[in-house]
Amino acid sequence: MRVPVTIVVPVRNEGARIEAFLAAHEWAAERVVVDNGSTDDTVARAEAAGARVLHAPGGTIGEARNVGIAAAAHEWVLSLDTDEVAEPALAEELRAVIAAPAHEAYRIRRRNRYLGREQTRGTWGRDWVLRLARRAHRYDMAQVHEQLVAPAPHGELRAALWHEPYRDLSHHLAKMDQYARWGAEALYARGRRAGPLDLTIRPLWRFCKAYFLTGHCLDGRFGLVTSLLGAQTAFLKYAHLWALERARNARPEQ
Repeated sequence: MRVPVTIVVPVRNEGARIEAFLAAHEWAAERVVVDNGSTDDTVARAEAAGARVLHAPGGTIGEARNVGIAAAAHEWVLSLDTDEVAEPALAEELRAVIAAPAHEAYRIRRRNRYLGREQTRGTWGRDWVLRLARRAHRYDMAQVHEQLVAPAPHGELRAALWHEPYRDLSHHLAKMDQYARWGAEALYARGRRAGPLDLTIRPLWRFCKAYFLTGHCLDGRFGLVTSLLGAQTAFLKYAHLWALERARNARPEQ
């Protein structure tokens, strides 16, 4: 008997892994795929796998999630990404929680796997995401790291999600630049500008915090590389912010 929950997953050009994702979550009573403008065979594969497909091209990931939530057939919605897979125990835990809920929304721990190894230290080692909620609640419109807005206190589930956000190092580097650019655009829209300390001290602090304070120094070369990549992400965001200011100042007066 399937768990009476709707799984909502936003996608764009995920034809390579949408079928595996849907197969891993067949225990859900409804699986809603919200397509954000795919140009590959994502939609056809999702429909063939039995998912309900909605279309929300051009908006943010939060907007796509909200389209799926609004159309959910069940009272409770589990919001996932295609790089996440629920542990088998999560299905039965969800069944019990939904039958007698104590909260409006629940956090789920993510077990992050990077380059074939689980990250147990740093922010990835303490990664909790608010993903299960009644369908009355919605996500904000942030371009990066959208958040579910639901009244506290939030419950916590025991079972976890396996999360593998990057296929390989090249994929990681590409996403670093994309997210850094989006972060810079959000800062620029709020009137922030990049100063010398943003371009120097922020990346250095990001490295020191990850490598020394959260224990990545105990992970050998793996910890060194991941800490440096985190520092590079911080630098890229403020470098993009600096570039936006330069581009704006270089425009001729109208």
